[in-house]
Amino acid sequence: SQGKMAFAGKYEFEGDENYDAFVQKIGLPSDKVEMGRNCKIVTEVVQNGDDFTWTQHFPGGRTTTNTFTVGKEADMETMGGKKFKATVKMEDGKLVAEFPNYRHTSEISGGKLVEISTSSGVVYKRTSKKIA
Repeated sequence: SQGKMAFAGKYEFEGDENYDAFVQKIGLPSDKVEMGRNCKIVTEVVQNGDDFTWTQHFPGGRTTTNTFTVGKEADMETMGGKKFKATVKMEDGKLVAEFPNYRHTSEISGGKLVEISTSSGVVYKRTSKKIA
């Protein structure tokens, strides 16, 4: 179904909400905080059914890639570079990953990639526009 392929594409950072409070809460080092502020991250999603490759391209050439299958445990890396095992689920068209004290959801809304991270009650929202 078309809904299943909705994530595939390339998305460029457009805006975010609550960045400072969130990175403080997850204990991001201050050099990384500045690097990530209004950072034109390009998120590239390759989707084949329930199999995803989710790559973030940072300015300067650094990339992080998470590969996972919906419903199966996978090794994941968070925005702070922490590594976890997590099982990504699909709930109401959203991809949901839950880590200890950290929940991340991704959805396509109005043609944009909307990612919401929650840690200890602090909610961080990032919106990216589709570029490819």
